[in-house]
Amino acid sequence: MKPRILIVDDELDYCSIMKSYFQEKNYEVFLAGTLHEAMYHLEKNSPDILFLDNNLPDGMGWNHIDVMMGKKPGLRLFLISAYNQKLNSAVDPEITVWEKPISLNLLNQHF
Repeated sequence: MKPRILIVDDELDYCSIMKSYFQEKNYEVFLAGTLHEAMYHLEKNSPDILFLDNNLPDGMGWNHIDVMMGKKPGLRLFLISAYNQKLNSAVDPEITVWEKPISLNLLNQHF
């Protein structure tokens, strides 16, 4: 079974680039532009990895981390933001924070 990735971002160009990158690496990729769509994919498609943008049309993605992690224990979570935001140091070690734009070099180091 292919590893599954859910990319949650309302920037279509970014989603298309990320989807192509991961499909070439043999991942099954799901896209969501809102938190509502993200919750649907978490339940229906059970992704292994989640790329979650913070600024979404229906809310702040990072405010929903606990709910998302609760729906899929062991989920590998990457928090993405175009703004240089600092989270407190108590963030779960399973969560990685990356600033946009994400470079291919960074992706290649982790995938």
